[in-house]
Amino acid sequence: MRIALTSVFVDDQKAALRFYTDVLGFVEHRNVPLGEHSWLTVVSPESPDGPELLLEPAGHPAVQPYRDALMADGIPLAQFAVADVHAEHARLTAQGVVFTQPPTDVGMAVVAVLDDTCGNLVQLIAEKPAG
Repeated sequence: MRIALTSVFVDDQKAALRFYTDVLGFVEHRNVPLGEHSWLTVVSPESPDGPELLLEPAGHPAVQPYRDALMADGIPLAQFAVADVHAEHARLTAQGVVFTQPPTDVGMAVVAVLDDTCGNLVQLIAEKPAG
C-alpha cells in the first residue's frame, strides 16, 4: 500500500494552481475539466511520479467550518518536506508569502507554517538527521 493522492481544499482552483506552481514550485500534473471545476493535481518536480496533491474545490458545506476551525487553532491542513526550512522561509517571504509561524526548532525537526492564500495553513518541515 502507498499514498498516491491526497488533497487540500481550495477556494479557487486557478488561483491555487498559480500559488502551488509559481510560488511553492510544484508542477501541474493533471487538469481534467469536470463541469465547473477540474480534477486538478500537482506533483513535486523532485518526484514527478510520486504522490499527487489534488487541489480540491471547497464547495462542500462541511469544508468551511472545518477549515475555519483549523485556521483558528493554527493547525496546518498539509505538511511538505523541504531540505532547509530557513532557506524556504527566506525564499517564500521574498515572494510575499505570509508565515503564521517562523522557522522553529522542535527537537527532531525544524518547522514553519505558511498561509497558502487558498484557505489553508501549510507546514514546512525539515527533519534533522538521527543521532
